[in-house]
Amino acid sequence: MNHSLFDSDVPHPEPSNLTAFAANDLNRDSEHRDEHSVERALAKDGTHIFAFARDKLVLKHDGQVLDPLFARYELQELQPNWDETVLLGYRKSGEPRLAVPVGIDVDDLTSQYKPADGRTLFREMLIDEVLLGEFAQAASLIRWNGDNRFCGRCGSAMEIHIGGYKRVCTACEHMIFPRTDPVVIMLTIDEQRGLCLLGRSPHFTPGMYSCLAGFVEPGETIENAVRRETLEESGIRTGRIRYHASQPWPMPHSLMIGCYAEAKSTEITRDETELEDCRWFTREETIEMLERPSATGKASPPKGAIAHRLMRDWAEWKR
Repeated sequence: MNHSLFDSDVPHPEPSNLTAFAANDLNRDSEHRDEHSVERALAKDGTHIFAFARDKLVLKHDGQVLDPLFARYELQELQPNWDETVLLGYRKSGEPRLAVPVGIDVDDLTSQYKPADGRTLFREMLIDEVLLGEFAQAASLIRWNGDNRFCGRCGSAMEIHIGGYKRVCTACEHMIFPRTDPVVIMLTIDEQRGLCLLGRSPHFTPGMYSCLAGFVEPGETIENAVRRETLEESGIRTGRIRYHASQPWPMPHSLMIGCYAEAKSTEITRDETELEDCRWFTREETIEMLERPSATGKASPPKGAIAHRLMRDWAEWKR
């Protein structure tokens, strides 16, 4: 009897836990957020704060250790904007975690500080997985609040409320809430031939191939977004769709929704604007990219990326 990956939840019961930015275990305590939550958290002993200079996290740097967590008194020279402070949540010990934008320019940071964006933090493993998960929440909220200083209806100034999870117009009282942009990322599988479909975008690092991806459009299901994006980018028609994993992607506030798609056609007609190459790969070729990229000159996305997870789990999936 033939078995299909579309009929099973193997090889992991919750593969999202194996992706970068996913290890955030803060108690967000969302039901108790109010207008005094930040004030109470800042006044508590042991509170630690992430500092953001534009879209980069500021890390304390003593030559050997990188530390992203500041006490309140340590932030003064970075010119923190306390009025835009975001409350992330609480550690199991009760310690509050917050994030604050700072006024100092990235280029003016002295040598005891190191600024880093999300991709650098992830790829160079500058902080541990739990802190990386907390960073994802912080970065997305800092960016959303910074991008919405003025009302989209009347143009007046908007104020931050309930710890950074709501903004209200000072004139017309229009309210907005943090956004998450859903993105489907999919590995299309030809089960009869034992092949997976990978593409190469012009902006990828040399030799890298990855899963196809695209934003979910308004009024569209995840499954239909997978089918549409796969068809548009590769010309491949797909049938059954299986959700596999998700990954917070704080560049600036996306959620990557990883799926497998069942190939219903085989002839590739790639979108030459989106992709400089698109082809079928065997399991052996995929494992080679994952394990020994220098051997063939072709490489997968780095470990921790959801595309890497999709590729590895398919390649290692046991029937």
